[in-house]
Parts: sequence; structure tokens; C-alpha cells
Amino acid sequence: MYKLSAVTKNYRKGRGMVAALRGVDLVIEDGEWLAVQGPTGHGKSTLLQILGGLDRPSSGIVEFDGRDLAQLREAEVTKVRAQEIGFVFQTFNLIPTLSALENVEAALVPLRVGAAARQQRATMALEAVGLGDRLQHVPGELSGGQQQRVAIARALVKEPKVLLADEPTGNLDEDTRDEIIALLETMWRERGLTMVLVTHDSSIARRAQRIGVMKNGRLGFRPSRQGPASRAQAARTGPAGAGTTPSPAVGLTPADVSSPDVQADPARVPDPRPSDLRPSDLPDPEDSRLEDVQDPDLSAPDLEDSDLSDFEDDDPEPADTITFD
Repeated sequence: MYKLSAVTKNYRKGRGMVAALRGVDLVIEDGEWLAVQGPTGHGKSTLLQILGGLDRPSSGIVEFDGRDLAQLREAEVTKVRAQEIGFVFQTFNLIPTLSALENVEAALVPLRVGAAARQQRATMALEAVGLGDRLQHVPGELSGGQQQRVAIARALVKEPKVLLADEPTGNLDEDTRDEIIALLETMWRERGLTMVLVTHDSSIARRAQRIGVMKNGRLGFRPSRQGPASRAQAARTGPAGAGTTPSPAVGLTPADVSSPDVQADPARVPDPRPSDLRPSDLPDPEDSRLEDVQDPDLSAPDLEDSDLSDFEDDDPEPADTITFD
């Protein structure tokens, strides 16, 4: 799926240069769930943006399904992002004047999906995340957990290969956090998604198959509790002993995802695939409500468990800073 080689990212700041990524090497397999932790300002979100094609590296190779995102033209990167990568953000990034249904529909506009099909797919996606009775509610009429469910529906309705989540539970209380992570885990298992999740919460990170830690722009890993074979099997078959091998769902049907105890063996979750709201020059003229929709912006050695306590961002220095005389 992904292969990063010697990836760097530098930002100019005044007379100096901030090294956000410093020679990152990373391989992410199809269907893998990778969690990334680390102090604020040490490169986690930068890494996610580069994986999602929202930013380009200063140097290095970012290979996605055999294509180097760093070398593709901007129009080609936009197409990859719109069709194959879904995003979930800490701040939800919903359009406040659109209903939940319209927010999810908007993710299909760049794909030239007709108005009727768009509405049907968005409805089924919202039903799949437990919001079938909230279709016409605008974000201000929804709780934080409900807004994040809308964002997840939007991220999956286009059936992406990859789901990138940047602190998806950062603005939620503990109970709602557990519900949202259970929902993401269910979607990941049932759809065969590749998922990369940035989080400060170690209880969430430990649910992933592999944990990376960013520090000063470098990526290290803690030893995995699962071998490569069991990781690959988990992504396709669910919990041990399930005895079946579900493939990604093809249709969209409501699923009960309200309980924080939902694990990998629910009734088959349909295949929405909402995604991010990325720029596109291809609005659908059939629905004037969505013509002006704007795209939200995303804006080491092995580590032991004791090194993975929740990060409190107590390091005021964002990354190594190089100053020029």
C-alpha cells in the first residue's frame, strides 16, 4: 500500500528552517492499522498530510500503490485523494450550513455521482453509522459524537482504500470516544481498509496492530504484539475463532454501532465510503445546493509500553530548528 523512503519535510520559519520530518522510512501493508503517537509539533500530522497527498515532501519517495505521490502532477494527486483516501479530523470539518445528508453527499460531488444516487448513498452511509434519524439536522443540532459519525460517513461513502484519522476522538468525552473507536474498528475490519490513526491516547493506540512514535521528525516503533501473518488475517477475518472471511461489503445497510463494546463480529457493515472534501473542478450541476461547497483542510529505537503513556505535549519545542546567520 505505502512505502516511504528517506522522506523529509522542511518548513521555513523566519530566518530558520523547521525540520518536521527527518528521513522517515515506513511500509504500511494493505489492510493494516497503524497508530502514531508523539508530542505535539514533532511531525505526526505532517506525516499524515503527506500520506494523504495534502502536502508534498521536501525530499524522498512516497509510494502509494506503486505511484510516487511526490512526483505526480497536482491534478493526479487530487484524483487519487478524492477516489482512494478518506479523512477524519479532530474538529469534524463539517459545513455548518449543510445538513448531515448534504455534508455526506458533498463528498460524492467530485466523482460526478448523480443527485439521486448521491442522496441514496449518503442516506445509507448515515444509517450505517447510526444516524438514519438525523439526516436533515445541521451540525449545530448534533452532539460531538454525532458530528464525528457524520464525518466518518463522509469519509467512507466513496469507498476509499485508506482511512486517515487525525485525533478523531480528541474533542470527545470518554464514553463517546469509546463508541467512535469501536465504530472505526468495525469499519476497518469489515471493509478491509488500511487505517492510519494519529492519537495522544495510548488506550486507543494499543488497539492498533502497530504503534509508531514520532519524536523530532523521526519515526520509531514499539514491538508489535502480532506477527505479520496474524495482522493480515485480523484485517480480513475479524477476531480469532470467527471462522469466516468477510470481504468488504458491497451495499449499505444500517448497523448497530451505538455500543462502545462493538467489536469485529457485527452483522456485515455495508460499504459506504465517504471521504474527504477535497478540491474538484467537477461539481454536479444537478444539485445547486452543493455547487459552492468548499473543501475542509487538514490542516528511533524500539519503545516499551512504559514509553507510551498519554502524551501531554509537555515539550514546547516543536522539532529541531535550524537557524541561519
